[in-house]
Order: sequence, then C-alpha cells, then structure tokens
Amino acid sequence: MGSEETHKPAFVIRDFNAEEHAAEVAEILLEAREAASWSGEALRETMLVPGVCALVSERGVAISGFVVGRRVLDEAEILNLAVKAGMRRQGEGRDLVGALLAEFSRAKVSRVFLEVRESNSGAIAFYTGLGFRAVGVRKDYYQAPREAATVMELWLSKSTE
Repeated sequence: MGSEETHKPAFVIRDFNAEEHAAEVAEILLEAREAASWSGEALRETMLVPGVCALVSERGVAISGFVVGRRVLDEAEILNLAVKAGMRRQGEGRDLVGALLAEFSRAKVSRVFLEVRESNSGAIAFYTGLGFRAVGVRKDYYQAPREAATVMELWLSKSTE
C-alpha cells in the first residue's frame, strides 16, 4: 500500500514483575550511577509497599529500563528511574515516566514529586522538559558524595475545592 513505513517502537513498556525482573533491573540500577542502586531483594520488598507502581521497558526479551513510583492518597513520588547506558536518549526514559504518570492520573493523583541530585543538570533538564518544576531543596539528602537534592513537582490536576 503506498510508500508509508510503519515504525515499530524499539521497546515496549509493561508492568514490572518482581520475581521475573528484579535481578535484571538491579543490574541496570547498579550501572546507572545517577539512579539509586537497589538490590533485587530491595526491589522485591518495595513491591510489597501499598501504592507502589513499577514498570519496565523491554527490547526483545531483555529489560532495558525501569521506573518506580509510590502513590499516597492524591499525591505520588517517582522513586527511581534508569535506562541501560547504551540505550539512553532514545525516548525510553520519557515513555517510562509518561506511562507511570498515566497510571498516577488514572488513580486520581493530583501532583507528583521527585528528588534529583542538585548537580545532575541532565536529569533536571529531563524532568523540566516533562513539565516538572523545581520547588525546593533537601540539604544533605544524598550520601557518597554528600549533596543536596532538588525537589521537583508536577501537577497532574488541580483541586477545584
């Protein structure tokens, strides 16, 4: 039919399965220095916390990215995000965060927070591009090295009350 090409995304996003994906995601987090490095056991334990939502991106049968967040009432927080080093800057992180924000929106979350190392200008620009804005600083939030966190916020919906 014509010269139109159909482009299939290089990755798909689906729910994180702790038993199936924990070890592979832990490896991705270990290599991503800017992400919080969680063990497979920590990932499995996190999934037991009420309100936690986690997604993975896959290329073929291999996990290539991960995002996790937690919802409490009408607010949520992005806890961790990482994409394999050789696969970054291809829209995967953006799509993972977008899918998580869509889950939060369906759960009637009004705003989402996150913390990012103050020196991580790339991450701050990434989240700013998604509509987040800096709203505060948490002094000495990170260790090794000790550093402040920039607190960022995104409103998904405003209360009409």
